[in-house]
This record gives sequence, C-alpha cells and structure tokens, in this order.
Amino acid sequence: MAVHNHVENPFEYVLEKLSWSFSGAGRRDRAARAAARVEPQVRRIVAADLWDSLRKGLADFAAARDDVVFIAIIYPLAGLALAALAMHYALLPMIFPLAAGFALIGPLAALGLYEISRRRERGEEVSWTHAASVFESPAIVPIIGMGVILVALFGLWLAAAYEISLVAFGNGPPGSIAGFVRQVFATGAGWEMIAIGIVVGFVFALVAFVISVVSFPLLLDRHVDLDVAIRTSIDAVRANPGALALWAVVVAALLVAGSLPALVGLIVVVPVLGHASWHLYRKLVAPG
Repeated sequence: MAVHNHVENPFEYVLEKLSWSFSGAGRRDRAARAAARVEPQVRRIVAADLWDSLRKGLADFAAARDDVVFIAIIYPLAGLALAALAMHYALLPMIFPLAAGFALIGPLAALGLYEISRRRERGEEVSWTHAASVFESPAIVPIIGMGVILVALFGLWLAAAYEISLVAFGNGPPGSIAGFVRQVFATGAGWEMIAIGIVVGFVFALVAFVISVVSFPLLLDRHVDLDVAIRTSIDAVRANPGALALWAVVVAALLVAGSLPALVGLIVVVPVLGHASWHLYRKLVAPG
C-alpha cells in the first residue's frame, strides 16, 4: 500500500495542518506520523453490496437491540423539540430545515453504532454500554474534528435556510400554523422558497455525504489523520458514483419513511442504517 503523492491545493494544505493539530501529529515520532499519512485503498462496489450491507445492518440490530435505548430517547426528544418550536410561530419556517439538517450530522450520531458493529464483527461482547467506548478511542481527537466540520455544515445550512425563508416570510412570521401552510403551498413565493431550499439543501447534503461516507468508520478503525480520512471518503465516492448515489437515495428514503409516524420508525431505521454504514465501509475500503 503506497502513499499517494500529489500537489496540495490551499484547502488541502490547511486541512492537513488542522488534522495534525487535532491528532497531535506534532507529538508523534516520525514513523507513526508517516503511517497516519498512508491513504487506504478504495475498492469498487456494486448495488448488491448495498443490499448485503443492509442485511448485515439488520442482523446487527437484531443481535444488539439494546442500542435502541439511545435512539428511543434521542429521536422522540427531537420530535418533542420540533413540536415545541411549532408553538412559536416565528420559528415555524425553520422546522423543516432543522429536521432535514439532522441528516447532515447523522454520521456523527451513528458513532456508537459503528463501534457495536465493529465489536460484533470481532466476536467480542456487545451491549449498549460499549457504544460509549468510542470516547476512549485513540482517534477521539480527529473524530471530534470531523464532528466539528459536520456541525459547522449544519449551522451554515440553518443560516442559509433562514435567509431562504425570507423569500416567503419577509413580511413577518406566520400568525398560525394554518397561515404557515397557506403561505408555503398556496403562494408563488412559497413555492419559490421550496425550490431554492431543495437546491441549496441538496448541495449541503452532497458535501456532507461525500466527506463523511467512510470518514468516521475509518477514523474509528484505523490510525489515520483527519484529512486522510476525508480524502479517502472523497475517493470512495469518486470511484463509486453510481452505487453511492443509490445508497444516498436509499438512506434518504428510509429516513423519510421512518419519520412519517411521528419519528417512531426511526427507532428501527437509524440503528439499521448506522450498522449498515459500517459494513458498507468494510466493502469500500480495503483492509489495512
């Protein structure tokens, strides 16, 4: 396995220096530092690999259902928070951006699920308490760095969504839920807001997906620098555009389906997708 050498652009240079800072590269010896710069080999996959990952994710979910404790608490609470926001009419236009934006930080929320799948793969004991052991990972600092990037994207999306909402609500917030629905779906400005929001939201979702599809599992599994993990994720998407586009559609469809019955379906959908994402990472990145 060889280190890929190329001329770095300014963004990559800054990201590399931040990665060294996050991972404590300045304190490592030269050999360890060089090892963390080795880019893993990315493999090509087909649609059958996606379905196999989902099957394995479902098997992990069935074998370690204790992890649902976390999901059962997090998502109903998120639903209650959104319901509370709905009572404040000034915040009504931000409910959908908030709900949609959760997908941007989904890979961060799935860290504990990756750890459970990793342990089960090794034949180790598995329980919901092991999900928290991710915080003891030697790579916790670059993992936090990756989390900061996704949270920043989430914040930028909310800021953009607020500006977009002014297209339909520039004259003031809706006076009622009925007024909000009418303004969104029965006016030209409302449909313009929807169209712009879909395009901008797609861009944010695409960026988050491309940089994180294998980043978190890779950081949890191996000792690599943050920028190496991000570049590997980008390389995986570049090598498998069709298969991973299909995966993104499957993930989005399952999240929507799980959200419809008051978020209850997410109690099953999110753990299965989290576990499946670990197995997809195994298919995308060759063993190191």
